Amino acid sequence: MSNSRFITTVNCVASVTAARDFLAAIRAELPDANHHVYAYRVGYGNSVIEGMSDDGEPSGTAGPPVLAVLRGTDIGDVIVVVTRYFGGTKLGTGGLVRAYSEAARLGLSSLKTEEKIEKKLLGIETPYSYYEQLKRLIVQHNGTIDDETFAADITILATFPVDDIAEFSHELAELTAGRVQPVELDD
Repeated sequence: MSNSRFITTVNCVASVTAARDFLAAIRAELPDANHHVYAYRVGYGNSVIEGMSDDGEPSGTAGPPVLAVLRGTDIGDVIVVVTRYFGGTKLGTGGLVRAYSEAARLGLSSLKTEEKIEKKLLGIETPYSYYEQLKRLIVQHNGTIDDETFAADITILATFPVDDIAEFSHELAELTAGRVQPVELDD
């Protein structure tokens, strides 16, 4: 890459503010670098927020290629910062696009990822007679019990993947003849 030095830093970020804070930390850590090109994707599904910057490189030669690589991985809640120390040889627009794309690819290639699954908290009030069956039903539908309160009835707080809630609710209604219904709670 013609004596220029490229350093790629990747971090998990849950918000645009966290992405900006991480970028500021990299700039503070490497203040003598010529460029801190970045791209981020925050969120998932239809609510992805993206951002990027060429940071002084010719327009479209750095930030967009890094963002394109990031989009190609389908990874969210992440920022990629490619820091460049200029080595004295101009790379041209094609060279810059290749260099920044490759730096982003290399930085993301060893990244360990896990699938993010949207979940909801449900409140379920049940008579004691359904308790054991309800616990099994929760597990069958990938739910986890977060809390249980034992009083005249049992109140269970359980977290479920959003995709499993409808089937769980249907089977719960069948099991209890409609007497027990889950209620979605705010997290």
